Order: sequence, then structure tokens, then C-alpha cells
Amino acid sequence: MPMITWELWLARDIVADNPLPWQKSLDKLTPGRVAQAMNLILEAIGTPAHLPKPRGKSPGWEEGKQRQRRIRYPVVKKNTPKPRKEQEKSA
Repeated sequence: MPMITWELWLARDIVADNPLPWQKSLDKLTPGRVAQAMNLILEAIGTPAHLPKPRGKSPGWEEGKQRQRRIRYPVVKKNTPKPRKEQEKSA
């Protein structure tokens, strides 16, 4: 929280006052007023993130590209357990 407050305090000189209709215009901006105007600064700076990928129907398989069948592997089955030997009953 202190870092955010310092950031807003240091950005007071960069930001122009843009009060809402019910707010009075101020000479020295408060951190709240600076926070209201930070959108303009962040918009001017930009973002390091990539643009989103396009959505919609995929282009599909390229024309002329040879298709290959999937490699089929044999099914691996577990061994079934051997039946238990019955013990002889003692008298």
C-alpha cells in the first residue's frame, strides 16, 4: 500500500486534473484524483502483452498437404491373476 501511495504522489505532476461533474477543481491533486487520471498515463505507456489470438472457425487442413494414417499400437493388457490353491482342511 505504501508503494502505491508513493507512485500516485510522484505522478501528481504528470497527470492533468479531470474532475467529475460534482467535484471541484484542485491545484494539488490528492492520491484519489491522481488514481482517476492514471488510465490516461497507462494508455499512453502501452502494455508488454501480446495481442489476443483470433477466434472463430479454424482454417483447416492445408490444400495439397499429404495426410498420414495414425500409427496404431497393440493394446497392452494386464495379466489375469491365477486362481488361489485351496488348502487341505486339517482334522
